[in-house]
Amino acid sequence: MSMIDWHARAAALTIDGRALIGGQRVDAADGGLFECLSPVDGRKLADVARCRQADIDRAVAAAREAFEARRWAGMSPGERKRAMIRFADLVMANREELALLETLDMGKPISASMNTDVPATANTLRWFGEAIDKVYDEIAPTADHTLALITREPIGVVA
Repeated sequence: MSMIDWHARAAALTIDGRALIGGQRVDAADGGLFECLSPVDGRKLADVARCRQADIDRAVAAAREAFEARRWAGMSPGERKRAMIRFADLVMANREELALLETLDMGKPISASMNTDVPATANTLRWFGEAIDKVYDEIAPTADHTLALITREPIGVVA
């Protein structure tokens, strides 16, 4: 795309600044907002929900519910793998919009967002997706006289 095309897309972009809690877009509990300004040109990108303690409590409660319901951990490794790879595919399918958002929010060149950041994100998701059904509780390489164990214990919800 030409620079003119990128500028036209930026001008037409609408950003939803609501919080994402429990899979739903929601306003801050107290209705608070803050302006997200682009370092590229100082323009307002969006009004973003100013989340405070009540919103954090809502997000933690939703995360705790998902954690206890084992929505992710309860899936088979194959299902988790497919979900992660699908996520990577969606990142790449939406790479232009994601790169534009990254550039507008961070001020970096669009070429860096498009050619480095977005593909690196997709590659990371894909790598971990592929590892899901291949990495087991392995022992770290150690010297003969050393004992090393790997214990994976979920810590649960963190805010």
